[in-house]
Amino acid sequence: MDEVKGGRPTRPYRSRIREENARRTRQAVVAAATDLFVTRGYTATSLADVAVAAGVARPTVFAAFGSKAALLRQVLDEALAGDDEPVPVAQRPWYRPVWEAATGRAVLDAYAGVCTLIGGRTARVFETVRRAADGSPEVAEVWQTLLRNRRLGATMVVERLCSLGGPLRQGSDVEAAIDEVWFYNDPAHYGALVLERGWTEETFRHWLARSLRHALLSDPD
Repeated sequence: MDEVKGGRPTRPYRSRIREENARRTRQAVVAAATDLFVTRGYTATSLADVAVAAGVARPTVFAAFGSKAALLRQVLDEALAGDDEPVPVAQRPWYRPVWEAATGRAVLDAYAGVCTLIGGRTARVFETVRRAADGSPEVAEVWQTLLRNRRLGATMVVERLCSLGGPLRQGSDVEAAIDEVWFYNDPAHYGALVLERGWTEETFRHWLARSLRHALLSDPD
């Protein structure tokens, strides 16, 4: 409740400078954690390590995120979205071409672009989580959440295709179509072909678009 001072209500004091400093601190911590988790591994990285790399005190990291698992979730969220704004991936401007596409081919071409963008930001982080999941129940839960979210993304794409009225290669088996998109939207493909084999992102995007079209559309060309 607002306090009354001199007969006039006053608002609780909020410093924009303090809020901006806190946000910059969180961003520094997330950036440091991302680098350490990828280079050292999740298990080998402590909150104290992250604090040193970010140039802050360990209690600051704990106060901002609460636990290493929570920090990992924030690292993943920001890698997927590209920033720390609370806007879902499907509502991002760079996802809009998927919703605006007027044909099944255009939907999948746009979605291949989305997957390429996300793969570039998340492939290494996803691999870090996958490796750590076997030894940590908390990380295993994070990994399962990633798998579910990827399937939700695949479901949105297939529903978009169905809304355009074009026949799917799978006929009425929508679940099979979702499974195929879920397979192809794995950032591990980006990691294998771009990061390991040296493909350009453009080559990868064209391959992924072509693969999605041939997997899902009755008339891919």
